[in-house]
Amino acid sequence: MIADPAAAVVVLDPVRARLLGALREPASAATLATKVGLTRQKVNYHLRQLEAHGLVEAAGTRVWGGLTERLLVATAGGYVVAPEPLGEPVGGPDRLSAAYLIAVAARAVREVGALARRAARADRTLPVLALDAEIRFATPDDRAAFADELAAAVSTLAAKYHDEKAPGGRWQRLLVAVHPRPKDVA
Repeated sequence: MIADPAAAVVVLDPVRARLLGALREPASAATLATKVGLTRQKVNYHLRQLEAHGLVEAAGTRVWGGLTERLLVATAGGYVVAPEPLGEPVGGPDRLSAAYLIAVAARAVREVGALARRAARADRTLPVLALDAEIRFATPDDRAAFADELAAAVSTLAAKYHDEKAPGGRWQRLLVAVHPRPKDVA
């Protein structure tokens, strides 16, 4: 998870993003230059930027043709740029607004990202649950009825299992979102 705005700017550069993708395995600037079609000097420039922000790290050296090449590797298998929190929309939470959904989703990315990093450092799994489903509504009224029934079902389940004073109880967050599927997704 990339939370630093400066690191986000660095990683969102298309050339640097390609280099990060190519650095899942250790490689030298010369090897990367051949892969991405740039000069070694340009690749070195971009690698220094990535390294300055902790996105790549040294992975050893290799002697080739009388030269010692430095090998670099990405510090993660993939990266997510943390969304900036939008906060609660003016006038309070509106569960039917896109702004509120984005704010809640941004909070989930921040929180779960931090928890996942902490769990990984402790060599533990993070107890999470994710559900993903697609549904096609016949009418807008069906969608509205579904939203009302879903909210009621979640409220009923939450009331059934919530125990404010449980000794040793563990707080959990529940996020349920319904949004249109983009047209370019099959």
